[in-house]
Amino acid sequence: MGHTASEGYAYGQLERAVRTAAAAKDGATRQRARAKADRWREVLVGMADGSLRIGSRVPVAGTPAWVTLEVAHGGFATGRFLAEVPLSPAEAALCADGPGTTDRERLNLWYLTDAGLGTLRAMLASESYRIEVPEDAALPVVAWLLDHGHAEAALDLVAELRPYLRRLRLAPLPGAAPRPAGALVRLSTVGEVRESLGSASTPPAVAAMLETLKVWHPLFDRLVALWCDTVEGDLPRLAENDVTGGWPCRTWPADWTQRRAQWLEDYASASARHTASKAHTHPKSNFARLHRALLACERDSTELTGRDVGWIRRALANTVTKHGEPGSEPRAALRALQAAVAARPTHAALAAALAERLDCFPADGGLPSIEAVAGDAPAHLVAKVARALEAPIEELVARNVITSADVLATVLPQITAQLLAANFDNEQLSTLYAQTYAAFRRRRSLLLLDLEHQIRIEELPWVRAIDPLRARRPDAARAARQTLAQTVLLALNAFPHAILPNTLVRELGALAKQAELPMPLVEEVAADIFMGRFTAKWRAAAEITSRTMAGTLYARYYDLPQSWPSTPRPRPFRALAKRTADDFADVCVARASEAQPTHRLRSVAANGTVLEQSQILTTQNLAVLVHTLDLRNRLRASAPALAAESLKWTVTRLATRTDHHHAALQAIKNAAYAWRQALFFLSFCDTDTQRATVGQLAEQVTRAGLAERFTPAVTGLAHVVEGGRFTPDGQVDGEAGRRFLGWTTGRHWCLPDATDRVR
Repeated sequence: MGHTASEGYAYGQLERAVRTAAAAKDGATRQRARAKADRWREVLVGMADGSLRIGSRVPVAGTPAWVTLEVAHGGFATGRFLAEVPLSPAEAALCADGPGTTDRERLNLWYLTDAGLGTLRAMLASESYRIEVPEDAALPVVAWLLDHGHAEAALDLVAELRPYLRRLRLAPLPGAAPRPAGALVRLSTVGEVRESLGSASTPPAVAAMLETLKVWHPLFDRLVALWCDTVEGDLPRLAENDVTGGWPCRTWPADWTQRRAQWLEDYASASARHTASKAHTHPKSNFARLHRALLACERDSTELTGRDVGWIRRALANTVTKHGEPGSEPRAALRALQAAVAARPTHAALAAALAERLDCFPADGGLPSIEAVAGDAPAHLVAKVARALEAPIEELVARNVITSADVLATVLPQITAQLLAANFDNEQLSTLYAQTYAAFRRRRSLLLLDLEHQIRIEELPWVRAIDPLRARRPDAARAARQTLAQTVLLALNAFPHAILPNTLVRELGALAKQAELPMPLVEEVAADIFMGRFTAKWRAAAEITSRTMAGTLYARYYDLPQSWPSTPRPRPFRALAKRTADDFADVCVARASEAQPTHRLRSVAANGTVLEQSQILTTQNLAVLVHTLDLRNRLRASAPALAAESLKWTVTRLATRTDHHHAALQAIKNAAYAWRQALFFLSFCDTDTQRATVGQLAEQVTRAGLAERFTPAVTGLAHVVEGGRFTPDGQVDGEAGRRFLGWTTGRHWCLPDATDRVR
């Protein structure tokens, strides 16, 4: 029996969701929080009754790994199947009767009849289908196999799927699924962008302000004018609060009663139609006092007490003093300005207008350009529209549509799917595989323990059934290699401070396999689930790193091993037969002692110090990629700028003040990752460039107010640039220089003092 995850994280997420649901003022936010809370309740119930084993690649009891699961934040499976959904109206119309215990089973069995297979064939021929989850491709594969002389494989696949016919949707939804052509990608479909724009709403406070400017201010001015016409004497004396004159209810114009009735009618109509603002109803407001007085009398002041008249006079004095008399130039100028503000279109109105311009484009497709759609729309809304733009990845990065390596990883499968699908001779099968691959990459990763790996696409039964039909094509391999190199360079140039995220590493691995370039790419491991072991690929990556970075600034700064002994025989890890590299783990543990002033067995911080050394020894894939793809020369030209950008990001991250201790520690860890990236890039620069970069770094540190905290790191780097080395404990003899690492089991020397924090 393997390890299982702790319920503590799930309890914390449930508590957070419940708090949000109770405190959020926005209805949509409350609804999302309630849905999230429900998912975490399901996780906790499943963990308690044993139906969920979080940490396993088959976390739901009795369910094969290929079933697509609903996965909550952190990789916790909820137990729900994403393909287990009610029949849509279009699906229900296909088979009203037939064998089966559920509607879903009846439909799936109908697809295996002559009529159903004919429908699937028509979908494949016209490409008028959508694969939303990988399971949607299962029965189309059956139909294709039967049509192309692979009846035995089709029957074997049906037999494997038979237990799940009653629960899972195993056929695609009708309707074309337009895909970008060639090397074009998009972040969202037009429909998704239109829905996002359509959901924009005006904040209640803004809606109330606009209603006040448009409706209640004009009504108030009419009300003030109505009462001012009853004032005996000069209005200026009223404004000056002169007790000898300016009293209301002394004169009554002939049309006063008619005007009063019309105002009350308009007020009642406005109150029924405009409910966003309530300020005018506050009992102590000038508006409310004058309104009550108006209700109390018709033609004279017989219904008003002296106190009422005094309050009327005071209310009039307040508004006339502040804004001027009705019809006066100051009051008119103010109202004109307010009307101009109120006339400006709101964010919601602009978003709705922009969404309407998208109606002429297919909802499932993308935009060939955004200029014709954007028009004079604000930049922040144009940025939303740009998410549907179909363009090369490089253009989307330049337009700031792809803002991180994580986002890059979400669009890369659109290209990878086409490259991998090119291995199939049959066009229908190629298209079906491409859609299946894209859907498979949308699966959320599970939290895994005991060195288990995420499910691979070849493990899907319907993909396994067609895998023997795949052909290795030299042109497809060359295209994959070119795409792989371009993607790596793009990620490094666009986001030099960030390590390659796991999602991107997995996609690069798929491209490498297609390019027939096996390489040991390693993932980032969370410190709270690290079990102290590494698979053999980590050692292989470290060997490549030591050879590639030998003699460089990076190797001297981190004291990389100059060589690794002959690879020992891998040891199987328990029943999983995982190949582990115990000597690599031992080296990481020994090197981590530098960051362990206090020894804590099996703590998250201790795990973090070991994992950081594994990242240092492997450069977190950078050396492997540069070596295997032969990118040295292509990287040299941009290396100085990439190093400078990474160091600038490091300083900025450390200078971001926070009063939260955990956030401060996270800032140091992220800064250390960027620092390591910078040293990798600096290793491709000459010594003069390295010296100049360190000098610029020292100036940035001083300007950012980090001299006291971060000068030891700058001093340590300058020492290594000049050929020096660190002592075994990561310091510089005779100088206040230190090696900058992100993790420690004690208090980090780069943390700001408590007195320096913003409270």
